[in-house]
Amino acid sequence: MDDPATPALVCSARGCAAPAEWALRWNNPRLHDAARRKTWLACPEHRVTLGDFLDARSFLREVVPAAESPTLDS
Repeated sequence: MDDPATPALVCSARGCAAPAEWALRWNNPRLHDAARRKTWLACPEHRVTLGDFLDARSFLREVVPAAESPTLDS
C-alpha cells in the first residue's frame, strides 16, 4: 500500500513523528496575499493544539484531510 516513491506525511508538531492525517491550511495576512495558503500537517493528537495556535493569531483558514489538501500536490 505504501509507495516508497511517495514521502510519508509527518505531523508538523515539534518532536512528533506520527503520521499526519490533517492539513491545516493557513496564511499570515500581513505577509501573504489572500489566496496564498501554507500548510501544517497534524496527527490526530496535535490537530487541536496546532489549530488553536493558528486560530489565536487569525491565521487558520481551513482544516482538511491531508490526502485532500491541494497544497500538497506535486
